[in-house]
Amino acid sequence: MRRSILATLSAVFLVLPAFMGLSALSAQDADVAGAKDYPGIGRFKGSIVTGYDVKDFDATRIEAGAFKGDKPTDERKLEGRITRIAYRTGVGPSILEVSRNFETQLKKAGFETLLACDTDACGGIAFAGALDALPIPMMWVDGFDYRYYAGRKQTERGETYAQLIVSKSNDEIYAQLTVAEIGAMENKMIDAAAMAKGLGETGHIALYGIYFDTDKAVVKPESAPTLAEIAKLLTGQPELHVFIVGHTDNQGAYDYNMGLSQRRAAAVAAALAKSYSIAPGRMKTAGVGFLSPVGSNATEEGRALNRRVELVSP
Repeated sequence: MRRSILATLSAVFLVLPAFMGLSALSAQDADVAGAKDYPGIGRFKGSIVTGYDVKDFDATRIEAGAFKGDKPTDERKLEGRITRIAYRTGVGPSILEVSRNFETQLKKAGFETLLACDTDACGGIAFAGALDALPIPMMWVDGFDYRYYAGRKQTERGETYAQLIVSKSNDEIYAQLTVAEIGAMENKMIDAAAMAKGLGETGHIALYGIYFDTDKAVVKPESAPTLAEIAKLLTGQPELHVFIVGHTDNQGAYDYNMGLSQRRAAAVAAALAKSYSIAPGRMKTAGVGFLSPVGSNATEEGRALNRRVELVSP
């Protein structure tokens, strides 16, 4: 039964691009906003980034062994900093050529192969259906025609895993690179007392417990604990007014980041007003993009520090 369902879904994915034609798939002719290649790996010549997702802490899974009887033999669930990058390459190269180029780069970067296989050797449709792939149309996985690679390396900072999926749609090659840097979640919670202390001592406090998806200005549900502490601060000090200021890293254009940081600050204020009954007049919002960094934008660690929301005393 499971194989039948998976075969049906895969067949749908094979047919769907033909109905979409060139409209959705060819409309994009440049990288998605804010995207960049993973350091030391790069991309296949002529590719564009169709999907880009980086989380300071998230979960993923990789298959370190082929499936047997439609079931995993070595599935590893990983937590840490997760980077997912999907690419589309124009008509011409084969799945194998694109995959081999990525595999070569990963080996040069120090990754040891855990598994490298093609469709049937991996486990066919069942294997493809278990992969952590970005959604259509960012990434397409044809369950009847793909190549897969998983690798691992150990550094002084800990374990890092890499997973590569290469497939095609309408003769265009799609590849997704997922890199998982294993690590414990950083405690980013700042309570109301710490916020009050920061405002009193320095006039501002950086908050890292407010979450947005890449290039989005919608406050994610997991931000609720930090929002509740801001509300607690403002409720406990009825005369307190604050600026809510959005900050970004330097990835992307200046105007884009200025607008994104402003929209994110406004989204935080709106959430406090709607869910915690904080009077809107007590909150002013601003966005300064990447004009006030607290870390180096030349490193991923620095950029992570720069992506933040701050409370500022008037």
